[in-house]
Amino acid sequence: MYDIELVREILRQILGATQTITRRFAPITSPKDFVTSEAGLEKLDAICMQLIAIGEGVKHLDKVTEGTLFSRYPQIEWKRVMGMRDVLSHHYFDLDAEVVYSVCANHIEVLTQTIQVILADLEQQ
Repeated sequence: MYDIELVREILRQILGATQTITRRFAPITSPKDFVTSEAGLEKLDAICMQLIAIGEGVKHLDKVTEGTLFSRYPQIEWKRVMGMRDVLSHHYFDLDAEVVYSVCANHIEVLTQTIQVILADLEQQ
């Protein structure tokens, strides 16, 4: 069995990062908003940093839980979350603002909700 308190702490960190992304993404209405101004580029950089942190947290959780936690929550493609971290970290100069926009617009809310569900489920243990 894994350390529940460590898992909860990592999940809270991931949740905080998703909430930060949601706030920072709020004024963005299209991928162009990321690349047509210095402020947009700063938002893109800041959001990417949070996405890297999320991916790193998910990788750590997968290791700590020996791959047993995420299989119970298939609504998230956990390997893609980890893969996004790898792409952002290792191929930053190939960054595609449209991909980041899509992730923020279509996946962060579901990830936030899923992390909240996992935390609630862990409270039952």
